[in-house]
Formats: sequence, C-alpha cells, structure tokens
Amino acid sequence: MQYQAKYITDEIKLSCYEDTFFKSDVMFGQHMLIWFISGETKIVQADASYVFREGDIFLIPRNQLATILNYPKDGKPHQTVVMHLSTDRIREYYAPLEAKPKSKETPKIYHFSNHPLLSSCLSSLIPYFEMDDLPPTLASLKITEAINILRTVDPGIDQVLANFEEPGKIELAEYMEKNFMFNLPLEKFSYLTGRSLSTFKRDFVKVFDTTPQRWLTQKRLELAHYQITEKLKRPLDVCYETGFENLSHFSHAFKKHFGYAPSELLNKQQDNTL
Repeated sequence: MQYQAKYITDEIKLSCYEDTFFKSDVMFGQHMLIWFISGETKIVQADASYVFREGDIFLIPRNQLATILNYPKDGKPHQTVVMHLSTDRIREYYAPLEAKPKSKETPKIYHFSNHPLLSSCLSSLIPYFEMDDLPPTLASLKITEAINILRTVDPGIDQVLANFEEPGKIELAEYMEKNFMFNLPLEKFSYLTGRSLSTFKRDFVKVFDTTPQRWLTQKRLELAHYQITEKLKRPLDVCYETGFENLSHFSHAFKKHFGYAPSELLNKQQDNTL
C-alpha cells in the first residue's frame, strides 16, 4: 500500500492512498470531518452503510465502530482532507456557549454532500499543505470556522459535538451481538461497553460461556456463511465486511470451521439458482 500524508498540524491532514484498495476496522476517539477530493469510500456499520465519492463531505462522530473501505476511482488516487475535531478543541469552543445536549441516541454519520460553505472552508486548506512553518493559530482558525459552518448547516449538530460523556457500562450481550463484525482489539470493546479489560473478559464469559475471541470468530464465520448462501456475495467482499484481516486468513478459518472453502459454497449456491 502506497500511502502519503501531509500535515498542517496533527489535527489537519491531506491523506492519499494510491493502491487499489485499503481496509480498516476503526473506532475514532474524536470527531472526523472529511472532504473527498477523489476516490471512493464505503463505510459499513452495524445497521447502515454509506458510500462517499468525489466532492462529498461527511462527519464521523467519535466512538463509532465502522469498517472503512477506501478505493481509488477513475484513475485517480483516494485523496481526502481530514480534520480531527478533538474533544479538547471542542470543549474550548463550547466553553462560552450554553449548549446542553439532551439526546442519548447513538449518533449517525452526517453527510453534507458538496455543501458550498464546507467545501470552501476545506478546499482553502490545500495550499497550506505545501507551506513550511505555518502558524498554528491559522489551523486553529480553520477548525473554528469549520465548527461554525457545521452549526449553521445543521443546528442539531450540537447534540453530538457538545456531548463530552464517555461510554457508560451497558448491556454486554446486545452490544456484542450488534457489533461483533468489527475487528477491533478487546480493549476497544471493553471501553465502548464501559468496562476495564479484565471486567469485560469476566463478564463476557458469564454471558456467552466462552472466551471473546472464540465467540467473535464463530459469529463472524456464521455471518460470512449467511452472506454467501443467501446474498451470493463474493468471498472477497464477505471477508472484509465480517471482520477478517485478509482473504487467506478468512478462507482458512472458513474451511476449518465448515469443511469447505467459501468459494466452493458460492459456486454451489450459484449452480442452484440456475
């Protein structure tokens, strides 16, 4: 994977993937505002999926689990401007305001299409990536500008940006049944369910009567089997959407568990539909 990144500060970067594909399962610890210059991204969450292309602008709220699939497109690399809206930065912004979020719902990914105000703000950053010794105050002003625009475009965005609560202890079984397909360290799952790692592992065994890793592998293989059987998805697509690192690892685990390769299952299902 040929990856390049240029930074104005740690909070603003120009990101470029030139290879054919990049996949990552992530949990962002801070809000991410992203403007697409070229390429395509598919974001898969537990209950929704999104596709973003050239000109799109979207905000990923913090503490969201997602599978990110980045592709070059139309002969152009996957290139984005990424602005990190850190908790400290947003606390500072909201300190003099009286925003009091009430919503306890899980925030969605916000899609702003090619909004002229946001496009102008983010595209104006491009010349700065070629400059040395850029004053940090300038980057700070651009972040403040972006937050102001977000609040103008969507007044309800305060419910997300001004909410500084950390995840509390939640019901483990429901959360894991919904999010098992994301290939994240157990430390991330423990944090998102409001537990220490040791408490998470102990509670997990009590609830599921097996270890987290064994349960996760079995659930992902069962989901993969369903997607191939019922939806006739390609093993390559299924691999990346069910939490496996790569096709080789997925195929080996699948055959070991079911006794046949995922490609064999797909061929059989396709023959049955003829």
